[in-house]
Amino acid sequence: MLNMKSRNANFGNAKASSLLALLVMLAAVAAWAAPPQPAHHANDNAAAPDGAAVTNASLLSGWKSGEWLMAAGNYEATRYSPLTQIDASNVNRLGLAWYYDTDSLPGTLEASPVISNGTLYATVTWGVVFAVDARTGKEKWRWDPQVGHQNFPTGSLGNPNKVRTGPSLCCGPGNRGVAVYDGKVYVGTLDARLVALDAETGKVVWSVQTADKNADYSITGAPLVVKGKVIIGNGGGEFAVRGFISAYDAETGKLDWRFYTVPGDPSKPFENKAMEAAAKTWSPDIPWWKLGGGGNPWNAISYDPELDLLYFGTGQAGPWVQKFRSAMGMDNLYICSIIAVKPETGKFVWYFQTTPGDEWDYDSIADLVLADVTIDGKLRHVIMQAPKNGYFYVLDRKTGKFISGAPLQKITWNKGLDPKTGRPIDNPEAHYGTTPTVVWPGPGGGHVWQGMSFNPETNLVYVTPGMASSFAYVQAPEFKPELGEYNWGIIFRDAAGRGTGPVAGRGNAAPPPPPRPPAPPAGNFLVAWNPATETAAWKVPATGGGGTMTTAGNLVFAASNSGDFEAFSADKGEKLWSVKLEPGFANPVCYMLDGKEYVSVLAGRQGKGRLYTFTLDGNVAVPPPPASGTAAPAPVGEAR
Repeated sequence: MLNMKSRNANFGNAKASSLLALLVMLAAVAAWAAPPQPAHHANDNAAAPDGAAVTNASLLSGWKSGEWLMAAGNYEATRYSPLTQIDASNVNRLGLAWYYDTDSLPGTLEASPVISNGTLYATVTWGVVFAVDARTGKEKWRWDPQVGHQNFPTGSLGNPNKVRTGPSLCCGPGNRGVAVYDGKVYVGTLDARLVALDAETGKVVWSVQTADKNADYSITGAPLVVKGKVIIGNGGGEFAVRGFISAYDAETGKLDWRFYTVPGDPSKPFENKAMEAAAKTWSPDIPWWKLGGGGNPWNAISYDPELDLLYFGTGQAGPWVQKFRSAMGMDNLYICSIIAVKPETGKFVWYFQTTPGDEWDYDSIADLVLADVTIDGKLRHVIMQAPKNGYFYVLDRKTGKFISGAPLQKITWNKGLDPKTGRPIDNPEAHYGTTPTVVWPGPGGGHVWQGMSFNPETNLVYVTPGMASSFAYVQAPEFKPELGEYNWGIIFRDAAGRGTGPVAGRGNAAPPPPPRPPAPPAGNFLVAWNPATETAAWKVPATGGGGTMTTAGNLVFAASNSGDFEAFSADKGEKLWSVKLEPGFANPVCYMLDGKEYVSVLAGRQGKGRLYTFTLDGNVAVPPPPASGTAAPAPVGEAR
């Protein structure tokens, strides 16, 4: 498919995470043709074949030369660019170079674009992948995974023989991007497929079903390629399915290894010693394995080439209410954990659990950033995370040993962290029964999928934690799990303890969605965090509308809650540049082509979002927000 929908800087007359409710929209077709490019236009000269040059070596070092070859920028997930053409002294000259109308359906845009050999690859809602010329925004190809938009037909509730028509989704049809390697583009789909596309044409090379297609699994995270293996996790913890992460051969799609994050049926042989050890932290008298247990690794994956360790984070248990899955007070490994394994075999190395026995939906799936930081006069090789439980953690990335942890926001679910182990000190008042118990933060976090960046020159981490709200947790009087339904085991209530919709009556159904995804809460913020001292260097309020990216030009890019794309000085937090786009940002990226530095970001959560690309002295007028989609939303779970 060749459909040109970009606006070129030189020829300007071309058309270019709290729990978010899932929205379903009918596709609106908007095909606009761009004028032909003059023969002398240097940006249209042939480049190297898209993706062909991406090798193991380039994945290790390509980011140093200005490419952005993986979702988080590099294996260390620092979201840092060494480029300096755009810096604190001239960022006020940034202008729009081009934009691309994605024709996305409503839902949150969460992808970090990947740029290789002059082509930009990204995803939008429902896992649609597109490739555009990274210089002009001219579309090269587009691929739609053709996923059903409703998990079960109307009237299926309670039917044990219901037939699946689409995936069961937690929080909307988002997708966080692709991986590129050896001429292919890899993407996970909402119906739990892993697909390899030809990087030049977008044609399917191979496709594998990573999980039982009839179960409540999905994939929203970006894959990571390590040593010729495509690493991918999955979602589904809201439905209590058993989490796992897998490695597939990048050339053939053959499964190489799989690591489960929670144990299975204890009456059967365990997959490995890690599962045998984990089973001791669950109570066998409550059959958690019949549902699965949760612990899904649905977002962060990082890699340390020197230690040869692969890191990933896991989500909450399912159901949320611990007594419905295990005896109270047990850790339930390896939910809400950071795990290290060997990338070639999946062999378990170490874990650190941020929220033992979690009952509050405190996933530990946020970015896992690797850095070298001087702490108390000693250079430490660390891994850092700001998960949903409200803390910022610094660990030794070789051993998983706790170094430090501190709150980024208001926390009441515990009474602090043990200074030696990092284990939370239990707050009995935060555990809930059948009467409302208000806890900070609520299930929206905390920090979730939005990109967290680290600048090695300032030695600061830039993160956008939410101060969304508290939440009134209430255990359902009884728990009746069902396929395709939120198997939380709670009565869904707001902070005032008021029941909402069918969840209050059933205890585990999904709440009806609002007409549009909610805006980020006004209380969230951008903070520059010093991991050596666990203190804030500076803070900007109401600037948590997306993720962050930082550069060697002493810059941090972030987004306001109201739709402003902004640049700050990385050392002091001074606002240096801003442009009004539209609310709902993904994660910005930076790249260099033909001696010119660009900054790109996806924005727009109400449908028909855009990819905006800026450069120095760009002269394209910023267009008004595109018209939103018009299809009526469908229920998050089954339509009834």
